[in-house]
Amino acid sequence: MQLYNTLSAEERAIMIDDAGKQRLTLSFYAYAKIQDPKKFRDDLFIAWNKLDALGRIYVAHEGINAQMSIPADNLEAFRGTLETYDFMKGIRLNEAIEHDDHSFLKLTIKVRDKIVADGLNDETFDVTDIGVHLKAKEFNEILEDPNTIVVDFRNHYESEVGHFKNAITPDVETFRESLPIINEQLQNHKEDKNLVMYCTGGIRCEKASAYFKHQGFKNVFQLEGGIINYAKQLKEEGLESKFIGKNFVFDNRLGERITEDIISQCHQCGKPCDNHTNCENDGCHLLFIQCDECKAAMENCCSTECLEIIHMPLVDQVRLRTGKQVGNKVFRKGKSENLKFKHSGELADTALAAAEKQVDIRQKVKVKKVLLGKAEHYYVKAQVGQFTIENQELNIGDTILISGPTTGNQELVLDKMIVDGAENTIAKAGNKVTFEVPFRIRLSDKIYKILG
Repeated sequence: MQLYNTLSAEERAIMIDDAGKQRLTLSFYAYAKIQDPKKFRDDLFIAWNKLDALGRIYVAHEGINAQMSIPADNLEAFRGTLETYDFMKGIRLNEAIEHDDHSFLKLTIKVRDKIVADGLNDETFDVTDIGVHLKAKEFNEILEDPNTIVVDFRNHYESEVGHFKNAITPDVETFRESLPIINEQLQNHKEDKNLVMYCTGGIRCEKASAYFKHQGFKNVFQLEGGIINYAKQLKEEGLESKFIGKNFVFDNRLGERITEDIISQCHQCGKPCDNHTNCENDGCHLLFIQCDECKAAMENCCSTECLEIIHMPLVDQVRLRTGKQVGNKVFRKGKSENLKFKHSGELADTALAAAEKQVDIRQKVKVKKVLLGKAEHYYVKAQVGQFTIENQELNIGDTILISGPTTGNQELVLDKMIVDGAENTIAKAGNKVTFEVPFRIRLSDKIYKILG
């Protein structure tokens, strides 16, 4: 019985595109007593794999924490798999503001000690004695109270691109770090202030509110459903957003826009920007903010050192990583002396620029196309890509789409190509073709012909 992924992310991305169906990105959590997390995990995998559900899910004795991508057609069937369990009957599913069909490309369900690493001993306090849940309108109202202190329980790389106005934004890399810091910082306000907290989807505040009530704070409140649910209610009720900027999310989108305000800078050049990227160097993968110009110039790298490394032969790249704790470096959370314009801690509420209007990210599934082949090589100095044609024919004048998890979707009209070493107007299955591309391609990229 299959209890693990059998397809690579690249293969899954192709299947999603070829299926041409819309997918929903959503998240949910539930604290509950789960006697056998391993069996619970396996049962979920079997049920969700049948529905083509993808995502990153943590289960533990204390409950479940899930971020997922579901085919829109399978949403009700997916709800049915949750309703099987009493503690998930009627559970709120936080739907994303922007649904990206590639938000998740694998179904990963892991058994953990906790569904959120909080560093707390749950035996020392009542984890069910939580703060008062506030809906968006109530949250906006309490923020206007001069006796309110609002705290962001997310990490520095999250709050940097977006946060509630006048919020305390701890300069931390993990949730567990923020708890003692805030407790110490607010020691003198346990009885005279409203302690109002928020996070991405609500799960961190669920535990934090109970912890702070145990610490003696009298008036503890939390944003119900986090920023995700807050943004949904803003649209439904026509409310003013007290949140400014972008909400960081933990999937391939790395963020969804709440307001048009850009409050952060490209970490490399200082230009107003709030788009995160992971360094292209497999031995680094630093998470940082990078504008399109720096992305092109630095080829998705965080430093000149990493830029040099990605152009080395693969055997040399592996040699450089040998014996090092590379695993601890992967997806480092955006702190490096190379990032000249990195900000964290006390953050401003002033917009630096307005975001450009985004094209509907679902448009790609509406394009009729046929798979031609795959990328083989990219010649950096010449800015030329090489592809192997595996299916159909490619002709001069064809509109093609080069697509991949990192490259995204790049469309262009083919006006010249080299086929098996000689210039030609047609390429057939088995041929290797090269032509100029105004962007870097990767081995995970596929080439399609646009039809009509």
